[in-house]
Amino acid sequence: MKEIIDNTKQRMEKCINALQSELASIRAGRANPAVLDRITVTYYGAETPINQMASISVAEARILVVTPYDKTQLKAIEKAIQASDLGINPTNDGTVLRIVFPQLTEERRKELCKSVSKTCEESKVAVRNVRRDGMDKIKAKKKANEITEDDVKEAEKNIQKITDKFIEQIDKIGEDKDKEIMSI
Repeated sequence: MKEIIDNTKQRMEKCINALQSELASIRAGRANPAVLDRITVTYYGAETPINQMASISVAEARILVVTPYDKTQLKAIEKAIQASDLGINPTNDGTVLRIVFPQLTEERRKELCKSVSKTCEESKVAVRNVRRDGMDKIKAKKKANEITEDDVKEAEKNIQKITDKFIEQIDKIGEDKDKEIMSI
């Protein structure tokens, strides 16, 4: 029974990690290297993430500098960034790419906050699905007469406490991202 609860907790932690990486890729008006994590470039026939092909550094609050390890890939990286859904154009000086993040408009900030809320809600649903799976496994053990009714109640209570803790954590992560987006 303890292994079911531990497994449930680990799966919920994975939901939180997925949420954090998803939210890191949402640009909030300031330079953040994580926005380039999902962009890939075809490099010798394989789709390779930009962060494996170049060093990415924050030059100023709203400027990222991308320095490719292989200078011949500068154009390919530039095209991949332009083709992405970021809506930004890098400037190419022949050796590095500079990406300037414009100030976000109020309307765009509100859209991003809605997107954050939607992503957080999806994570809550994922956590609740993990909770349901854990509860089902415990009920299956009860059906097989491997545990008592009291054990079932105790395990369900523990899983619910864990679920509540993770839901609170998701709310906090969402609030923090909203504050980051709305701050100028």
